[in-house]
Amino acid sequence: MATQNKSAGIWTTFVESPMAVKAVLGGVFVNKVGSFLNIFLVLFLTATGYSAGQAATALGVYGVGSVVGVLIGGALADRLGARNSTVLSMAGSAALIAALLYLPSYPLLIVAIALVGAVGQVYRPASATLLSELTDEDRQVMIFAMYRFGLNLGTTAAPLIGYGLYQFGGDSYHLLFWGEAVVAGAYAVIAYFALPSKAEEKGIRGVEATDAPVATGSYADVFKDRRYLAFLLVVFINGLVYVQYMVTLPLDVAQSGVPIFWYTFAVALNGAVVILFELAITKTTQNLPAKLVVAVCFVLLGLGVAAYGLPLGPAVIIAGTLLWTLAEIIGGPVVFSYPGLIAPPHLKGRYIGSFQFVFGLGSAAGPMVGGFLFLELGHAVWPVLGAVSFIAAAVGYVATKDTRKKEEPSAEPAEEPVPQS
Repeated sequence: MATQNKSAGIWTTFVESPMAVKAVLGGVFVNKVGSFLNIFLVLFLTATGYSAGQAATALGVYGVGSVVGVLIGGALADRLGARNSTVLSMAGSAALIAALLYLPSYPLLIVAIALVGAVGQVYRPASATLLSELTDEDRQVMIFAMYRFGLNLGTTAAPLIGYGLYQFGGDSYHLLFWGEAVVAGAYAVIAYFALPSKAEEKGIRGVEATDAPVATGSYADVFKDRRYLAFLLVVFINGLVYVQYMVTLPLDVAQSGVPIFWYTFAVALNGAVVILFELAITKTTQNLPAKLVVAVCFVLLGLGVAAYGLPLGPAVIIAGTLLWTLAEIIGGPVVFSYPGLIAPPHLKGRYIGSFQFVFGLGSAAGPMVGGFLFLELGHAVWPVLGAVSFIAAAVGYVATKDTRKKEEPSAEPAEEPVPQS
């Protein structure tokens, strides 16, 4: 009976999930909808009187803080539990975001922005760890597809809601920042009451509260898993190549003279396709070998970015974007769920935290790498990026373990002895 639920659909998986899982999924969406800061930070700082260079530096500091915060969050998820980590992250974010409106100097703002980036991301490994712990293994890919759906939907809605608050507040950032702070504070309260305590998490792992403490570890233990380190290398490459649609592609579009409309249309098309089709496709990909899905994902990503190397025009931009969008909706849920599926129980938070950290690091390095390659190679940068993805596909196929449950042999009734005459 090990595989009886493996084809569970979207609605069945959601309805039969524990209330804490529903709280995490809803919280991810609500928190992402309220994430206006990284979108409006530069505009806020320049409107306050700081230079464009100071605003850009602040945005970079926020990004560094976010990457570091994910790594810290992975450790806290294992040590403090998901509930305490999430409450700490959201309550801290609420206080820091509101404080940004009243800090009198640039150095204080930079420190606060770095802390906002770090503290605000602590909840992510905790949320993903709890989803992994509370969900049957044969449903985790679908659950993480729902997790990604909440992230993507929230990301799409956030700029519109943020702009609405800015307008409603009389072209002022006070209502916008206070709105984000209230959302973060509200989620902290919800998490405190809806998520299991650390002792209850031990029960989820099969450890009684009166037993010896759950084994502890560190990121050094993650480094001992050589295959997982190879998988993390592939994740880094994925982040580096994936982010080029936001960096190198608009540079190439501007240089080629293609109307910018086609670039913005392609980006909007990516978001719409992911939101509309990722959950439906996951009903199939959740039953496939993870290593096959990872390899196909990177081959499609490579084909998508390599397609931009053709003479650039509207058809090429849309075709290339659809190819790597297909890679995203096929591979995203499987890749996101993989760390929790193969991690030892006491290192689950660190496995998930290292995954999110490495992807964020690749996304942060991508603009620098892509910009340098574009300056050196021009339009020829795209086949190079495609080749890198093809290499990552081969490494990913070897590094990724099979996460599917093995069929348990059915117990055959013993044959009755034949009476001897």
